[in-house]
Amino acid sequence: MRKSVLTNCLAAGVVFAGTCGSANSAILNYQAFLDGPSEAPPNASPGTGFATFTIDTVLHTMTMNVTFTGLTGIVSAAHIHGATAVPGTGTAGVMTTTPTFAGFPSGVTNGVYSNTLNLTLASSWNPSFVTAQGSIANAEAAFLAAIAGGKAYLNIHTSTFPGGEIRGFLQVPAPSALGLAGVGGLLIARRRRR
Repeated sequence: MRKSVLTNCLAAGVVFAGTCGSANSAILNYQAFLDGPSEAPPNASPGTGFATFTIDTVLHTMTMNVTFTGLTGIVSAAHIHGATAVPGTGTAGVMTTTPTFAGFPSGVTNGVYSNTLNLTLASSWNPSFVTAQGSIANAEAAFLAAIAGGKAYLNIHTSTFPGGEIRGFLQVPAPSALGLAGVGGLLIARRRRR
């Protein structure tokens, strides 16, 4: 019995570890909750969105999965801005592809988007951001630092709100209840063995 509890706790701990990003790991996971009140200035759009980002620092890729619904205007652009002066607030220039991510749904009020950017390619970046950083490699490093510092946000621009209808800052996903239970279980199992 004790062995199966420990095995289950270890499995839950692995699930937890797989959901968190670390600056030293090859895979970094982030998410963003998008809405109008998070815009600058805030707006009353009923639109919402959710995005996940998986960054592979070894392969230099970022996979995005974005869903959005309820926008009051039709989509005209979407990209990631940064770095803001203060985490979680403010505005900044566009870091990624301009005017919008390739293939991002446009002319719609609801949509789903999935794409992987190669962070070593100039086409993944705003040319002025690369110029300001001095190179593509420096742009990637500044981008990752902005995200890790809570100073980068995904913005969806529309015809109603050309400056951005919904946005959300990229953040590390909160630990799941299963993950916390797994870690707690590991500690309890370890304590009982002593």
